[in-house]
Amino acid sequence: MKIAVSGKGGVGKTTISAVFAKILAEDGYKVIAIDADPDANLALTLGFPRDLKITPLVEMKELIEERTGAKPGSLGAYFKLNPKVDDIPEKYFLENQSIKLMLMGGVNKGGGGCACPENVFLKTLLEYLFLERDEVVIIDLEAGIEHLGRGVAHGVDALIIIVEPGLKSIETAGRIKKLAEDIGIKNILVIGNKIRNKEDQEFIQKHLDSFKILGYISFEESFLKLDQGNFHDIDLKLKEKFKEIIEKLKS
Repeated sequence: MKIAVSGKGGVGKTTISAVFAKILAEDGYKVIAIDADPDANLALTLGFPRDLKITPLVEMKELIEERTGAKPGSLGAYFKLNPKVDDIPEKYFLENQSIKLMLMGGVNKGGGGCACPENVFLKTLLEYLFLERDEVVIIDLEAGIEHLGRGVAHGVDALIIIVEPGLKSIETAGRIKKLAEDIGIKNILVIGNKIRNKEDQEFIQKHLDSFKILGYISFEESFLKLDQGNFHDIDLKLKEKFKEIIEKLKS
């Protein structure tokens, strides 16, 4: 499975991405987790050591210049449009408890995603991960899909939009869906998060009636522990809910 997770900031997409990765790894799948949110917190949520210094790939300027033939930030320069990336996961991704982690870093969005060496390098790497690798790939996006070009979109099995019961979250979901459809992503799904009662669930159903809803995650105190990297403290009932959602994704 190749899964992209997006939604408005603060809705819980990083935590949900981490739970997906953890459960699938526990079930024996090889998992690559990609943090594509500039406010990078996926490593901590996955339980990577807090004192571990992770250099985002976009900041590896010597590597990007070596692979593309041009210095990062050099607009108008000639560079390779298909740099070698097939050795990057083994050489530069970090691994913890059977999960490989990639931290992308901030991508230049000038001009709708400029054709600069660092962007081309990262886009090529994403296409390779989504289209040619056999691991489960989960990418935690920011509130948009800027990292998913048309090439990557062909490898996305599902774009999951995390929403909470609020109009701002609903509006963001609509914008993400339109952008996703424009680049060819067809399987666009929703998970309702932070659900306190039946009214919250009905609110999401009413405003997103054109979306396929995978499930609802209730607001649980144990869910907050995941932000501290305490995956093993997750409530068993909550864990079963995530497993049900994953089974729906597989089908």
